[in-house]
Amino acid sequence: MILRQAIQKLVTEFSGSPFFSGRVEIVARVLSAQEAIGNPEVYDFPLLKGKECIVEANFRGCLGHAFTDMYGGFEGMLREVFEMPGNNNYRRALQVAAINAVCRFLGEAKDTVHCRDEEPKECAKESVLWMKKEYPRVKKIAIVGFQPAFVDYFSKKYDLKVLDLDSDNIGKELYGQTILDGEKDFSEAIAWADLVLATGSTLVNGSIDKVLCLAKSNPVVFYGVTIAGVSWLMNLRRLCFAKER
Repeated sequence: MILRQAIQKLVTEFSGSPFFSGRVEIVARVLSAQEAIGNPEVYDFPLLKGKECIVEANFRGCLGHAFTDMYGGFEGMLREVFEMPGNNNYRRALQVAAINAVCRFLGEAKDTVHCRDEEPKECAKESVLWMKKEYPRVKKIAIVGFQPAFVDYFSKKYDLKVLDLDSDNIGKELYGQTILDGEKDFSEAIAWADLVLATGSTLVNGSIDKVLCLAKSNPVVFYGVTIAGVSWLMNLRRLCFAKER
């Protein structure tokens, strides 16, 4: 499992560092939609609908975010977070947020805090330009996770299949795309695509290993702040144009 491997690698490589010994506090709290994303105006992001939240870990003044639909706070030692079984979205969210905060502290991960206001739209524009440059031959993209700005901008340049787990979205036509069932239509959409563009939240909901397995030799690119630390630890391709905070 990618998340467990990332935790093991982080602990193995840095367990001898001073900050890994003794008592270390991590505080994870649930951010309100206003705190997390501000006022994006045009797009109806999941955060604004109240179905998902961002959990924020604070490690020695460095912040790390994780997107989740199963949320709650935590305060304790770093090793307690990493040793707990990652058997649900709540625990995985805590672990991912903690990894992001620690990697930010180490200087190995940037963009670990969610973008705000008009920045998601600007990120979508930059991401399309990045994709054209990095993967010029790609025509068909499977987007795993409904990110409205991404669907809007990528649909203007690519053939898309958009997968989501939110029953309120499945079957609806949004930004010119019929949103597919993230479980039933998953395998078919991944097999169809030249490239998979997946939300980093797949780390939290446990589907990241399935994404990587089914994509086979096709490239997989992850987006967003949630996967910031793990993408560095596991050498996964990630795009994120959030402004540093």
